This record gives sequence, C-alpha cells and structure tokens, in this order.
Amino acid sequence: MNIAQDKIDNLNSVVTVKLSPEDYKLKVEKAIKDQAKKAKLPGFRPGMVPPSHIKRMHGKSILLEEINNLLNDTLSSYINDNKIQVLGQPLPKVDDTKDYNWDYTDDFEFVYELGTAPEFNLDFSANDKVVYYTIKIDEETLASRITNLRKSYGKMTNPDVSADGDVLYSELVQLSPDGSVFEGGISSTASVRTDQVSDEAIKSSLVGLKKDDVIEIDIKKAFEGKNEIITKLLNIKEEDIQDLQSKFKLTVKNVNRLEEGDLNQEFYDKLFGADVVKSEEEFRAKITEELESMMVQNSDQRLQSDLYTYVNSKIDFELPNEFLKRWLKSTNEKVSDEELESGYDDFAKNLKWTLIENKIIKDNQIEIKYEDVLALAKQRLQAQFAMYSPQPITEEQLSQYSVQFLQNKENANRIFEEVKALKVFDFLRGVFTLDKQEIAFNKFNELN
Repeated sequence: MNIAQDKIDNLNSVVTVKLSPEDYKLKVEKAIKDQAKKAKLPGFRPGMVPPSHIKRMHGKSILLEEINNLLNDTLSSYINDNKIQVLGQPLPKVDDTKDYNWDYTDDFEFVYELGTAPEFNLDFSANDKVVYYTIKIDEETLASRITNLRKSYGKMTNPDVSADGDVLYSELVQLSPDGSVFEGGISSTASVRTDQVSDEAIKSSLVGLKKDDVIEIDIKKAFEGKNEIITKLLNIKEEDIQDLQSKFKLTVKNVNRLEEGDLNQEFYDKLFGADVVKSEEEFRAKITEELESMMVQNSDQRLQSDLYTYVNSKIDFELPNEFLKRWLKSTNEKVSDEELESGYDDFAKNLKWTLIENKIIKDNQIEIKYEDVLALAKQRLQAQFAMYSPQPITEEQLSQYSVQFLQNKENANRIFEEVKALKVFDFLRGVFTLDKQEIAFNKFNELN
C-alpha cells in the first residue's frame, strides 16, 4: 500500500492511495469465508456453503465492500496521523480512463480531494474594545409596564361604546363577493382584540361601536402576518388562510374593557408583599429596578453579537470555497446551484466562526466538562417547566429529566455547542476592554 499527499495550495490537497492485491486479498478471503459460514442456501446445510460458491455469486460485491472499508480506514488513519485538519469530507476524483477487472489481481489507484483548514493567529488583548450597553428604562417603557400590571389586577367592565384597546365579543360570518352571507361559509363567535389589529383604518372602524352594531371587516388585512390570531378567531386551519379572500360580517355582542387597578397599598402588597412598597414613587423605582435587572440579558446578548462581529472582522482568512461547494453539492444532490450559491456565504461565515471558536478553546486550554453541559441543560429545562407549571419541580426531578434529556445525541450536541459558545464569549469578555455606555431601552431597540 502506498499513500501520498500532494499539496495544491495551502487550502487544497490531493491524496492518492495505491492498493496491490497483497493489501486486500486476505481481507476479501476472510469476508468470503465469514459469509459462507452464515449463508443459508438451498442444497447446503447451514454453515456448510463452500467459500468458492459465495465467491462465484457475490465475490465482486464483497471485494468492492472490503476495498471501500480499507480505503476509509486508510484515509482516516493518514489524516489523523498527519494531523490534517480537514474541512468537510474527502471527495473521490472519478477517473474514467481506469478500467479494473475486479478479479482479485488488480492494482488499484484512488485519488481524493481534500479541503484543509487555514492557519491563522489569535491576537486579542485589552487594546481590543467593544461597547457594553447598560440599559436604562425610559419613561415610555416604564409607563407601558405599569399599565400592563395595573390591568392584570384591574376589573372588567362593559362600556356602551368601544374604544381603542377594548375587546369586542362578536359573531363573525363569511360574506360572498356581493356582500350577502356566504351559504355554508365560515362562521364563529370570538373575542376580537382591537389592540391586535394591524391595519390602522380597520382598527379605527372598531372604535365607537355599540352592542348589536354590524360592520364588514377584512380579517386577513386586519390581522396581516398574524396567522395564529386568524385561525383562533375563525376556528380554521392555518393552511386554509391562504385561500381566504372574502370579507366577514362582524356583529358586536358585547364590549369588554379591562380597567386599570388603582395605585394603592392593596395593589402594592399584591405585587411585592406586605409593606415592601408604600408609595407611587417607591413603586415606580421598584418596577424600574426589576426591568433594568431583566435587561442585563439583553445587554449580554448584544455584547455577544458585537464580539462575534468584531472577531470575524479582525481575523481574516480564506477557505477552500470551491472544494466546499462541491462537497456540499455531493452531500445533497437535490440542492440547485442557485440555492447553493445563495446560501454559501452564511455557511462559510458559520464555518469560519467554528474554526475560530475551536482555536480559542485549544490555545487557551478551555475545558468543557459534563458538569457544565448538565448545568445548562437543567437551566433550559427548568425554564420550559416554568412556562407550563407555576409549581417548581424538585432538584432531584430536574436532575433526572436533564440526564434523560442528554441521552438523546441531538440534544447533547446542541447543549454542548451552546456551552462551548458561552465559554468562548466569556473568555473574550475577559480579554477585551468593555467600553460601558448607558442607553435608554427605546434607543437600545433602535440599534442595528
């Protein structure tokens, strides 16, 4: 056996593997004998099928399989032994000039293309600066939060005339193009929230309505882009929305309004416990503190995004792009050339970041332990359980669920990659200089 690598450039290589009969003959003969022992053929007792019979019937397919196994093992060992960082997988080069007999006497030559990872250096220090935004709550955001809290502890009323923000308990009946009721069409009784209506003209038409008032409404236009609301209002499936063209007759059955709760001691005690907050000033300060504490996660996510962008722009290297495109095409032949080209930039960007991540971890000896993966899995599952049940589960139950969750390979890989990313960002955060700047929440949301 002979294997050799020919470097085309720093990112592309060709590996040639030459096999002689001495390299594969014994493996093929053993495979034939093993299959003869297991074969169940008419006219032969179990385990007594002659190897010559198996060779005559299946010899070429066994030869092909054993050579393929030998090639895979040889390539893997060569790549590992020579510490070649391969991107994708080796691609075989088809040579139509070679015509083998497959009679156990051939000298074979197989050629593979390799795309290899580029070499690059990490050069990070305190001289690298990124902005870390400390989010402060603006008056508009604070007022919106206070309104929502007051409504949560408010009371339901039934005013005579509807206003913006009211809920119209209504009967909805599908109309024909001429405005008449569509026989056999959609009809339902549902609560229409005016604050969910996207179209301003339609929203205005829902203001000033009284019980038993009737209007025509274009449901698709009213809730454009909010398919989940439309399916609930009309009690239809989401796939039926696309063909929904007609208008609906809306008959108001009742006007519901949620009045805001009063800012008094009873309200404060319900929110925070007895006598924790005793005035409107203290209440506003407490809500501001809670909101700004919640915004730390937004700040951290923004920092991660900015670190990602900064590092990608600072570390510049090429990838074996043409090889990678051929490899991607070989792994999914159904992908068109147009789809491949349009999606390749995102693929290359993610691959580049993966290479940077791996080098940061390797160069700085960052460890990712099972305990780290388990801890993050517990966090994620605990958050999911909290969405569906107000009662927290015990630590013992959470640990059991997390271990079971990680036994799924896909789940384990996803959490592992998340832990890896967090450790890399924590490392960069400790090396870079953070330029801390205060910013109002509404201005923060306007950042690109």
